[in-house]
Amino acid sequence: MNNMSEKEYVILVDEKDNQIGLMEKEEAHVKAVLHRAFSVFIFNDKNELLLQQRALGKYHSAGLWTNTCCSHPREHETISDAAHRRLMEEMGFDCDLKTMHKFIYKASFSNGLTEHELDYVLKGFYQGDILPNKDEVHNYKWVDMAWLLNDIEQNPNLYTIWFKLILTESVSYLVN
Repeated sequence: MNNMSEKEYVILVDEKDNQIGLMEKEEAHVKAVLHRAFSVFIFNDKNELLLQQRALGKYHSAGLWTNTCCSHPREHETISDAAHRRLMEEMGFDCDLKTMHKFIYKASFSNGLTEHELDYVLKGFYQGDILPNKDEVHNYKWVDMAWLLNDIEQNPNLYTIWFKLILTESVSYLVN
């Protein structure tokens, strides 16, 4: 696990996902530089999606609901290895994951930061205990996809910007 004083770096990429450098994470979000990321969607045997509510102390999107977990791979770390690592670090469990697709998005936040990511979307299934890391996750819940899509339409301010964008791009991969 990273020491809190250690800076985290993201992998800068071009639009074809070729690595072109590294940059400190916050600087990349200030400068809106394209970097590699991933988003994990975990379903249960009722085909409900596991959502997390971001910890209240997060530097952006605190307290908002989002997909099961998401983050950035470290240099020399595969998307799969990074996704398994973060799933364990954030939600306290691991399971088989399958990469569904990837796409590029850009989303700006009210605090001046911007996510500009080449995002890999991974899907998995899990039945068991969830032991969320309270530094990362304030709460969690399993939800039906139809209910979720309706709730996002009715209450968009309760959800992260990237989650809404990813769902728009990925719903066909997730519901099948």
